[in-house]
Amino acid sequence: MRFHRLSPARVLIILLLAALAGCAGTPRPTQHAAITLDPAMRGNFVLTAMAMLDTRYHYGGSSPDTGFDCSGLVVFAARELGVAAVPRNAAELASVTRPVQRSQLSAGDLVFFNTLNRPFSNVGIYLGDGNFINAPSSGGRVRIDQLDNRYFAARFDGARSFFRH
Repeated sequence: MRFHRLSPARVLIILLLAALAGCAGTPRPTQHAAITLDPAMRGNFVLTAMAMLDTRYHYGGSSPDTGFDCSGLVVFAARELGVAAVPRNAAELASVTRPVQRSQLSAGDLVFFNTLNRPFSNVGIYLGDGNFINAPSSGGRVRIDQLDNRYFAARFDGARSFFRH
């Protein structure tokens, strides 16, 4: 049996491709029940996410200690409110939340983006005034971005909410 050694360039390409996968993960065919939260929890949901600003990005991460990916930040903020059954990827988060028109966004709603040529492959938490918080990509940190930022505006996939209006 012959083994081939990978060149440093090929290893780098493999690592870059893995990093570009971001937080989307492969959607699992898991069925989750819709999640509806009391609107009075919106403020705490947003404040919990805001407290994580500048925490490092970590694929699959969902805690301040390990870092966050996009859905991990949402899961962490929801669990801090006592909501345990939150799906772990962006596409599944979209499946358990209800649609919201962009013009009707409120702080705490989720904003979704198609960043990997796949619907609902990235998620952030809307803050108001066109701003949202997210854990965008490998090498990055939890940060605030704007919906009208050229990158995100071109990839906006819709908004959804855990909260009753």
